[in-house]
Amino acid sequence: MGVQLVPVFKKTLFIFLLIAAGALGFTGWLLSAEPQEAVRLDRAEAPEKPARVTVYVTGAVKRPGVVELSANDRIGQAIEACGGALPTADMEGVNLAKQLTDGMQIRVPENVKSGGAQPGMAKSETAEGKVNINTADAAGLDKLPGIGPAMAKRIVDYRNEHGPFEAPEDIQKVRGIGPSKYEKMKDRIAI
Repeated sequence: MGVQLVPVFKKTLFIFLLIAAGALGFTGWLLSAEPQEAVRLDRAEAPEKPARVTVYVTGAVKRPGVVELSANDRIGQAIEACGGALPTADMEGVNLAKQLTDGMQIRVPENVKSGGAQPGMAKSETAEGKVNINTADAAGLDKLPGIGPAMAKRIVDYRNEHGPFEAPEDIQKVRGIGPSKYEKMKDRIAI
């Protein structure tokens, strides 16, 4: 039996050495090969944020309107660009730290308690004696030329349904007030 195991052992040893030599040769070849540059796959690039944005600031600010600012600016800076908030502004609900986005509308509400009037004045009148169409009640609106009790109620109903007027000429959106009626009252109204 000892004689028969020797040729089998030699064959096994020969195959093992052949595999080991092949593995060493392959490892040497891998280590000697030049490293290849890693290929970087570009992700879809996010669209660049515009350098400037245009926003519309309205409500209780000194100069409401459209302003162009840096895309990194905040709502507080947009309000300052419009002259700042009026003393009657209710700043509690305005997030001054929110970053601007293009086409954004910023509405600065008036404090309901003050109603935009100065001390000693009816809340429906402005400093110039004009009727504030956003705060006047039906009795105050009835004083305007061409406006009777029914039309005054219609203005109040429209305002309650659609919110405050953005500009004095927006009163023409109320059914029954056209260009001719607006011409009669335009110098006596304000927002």
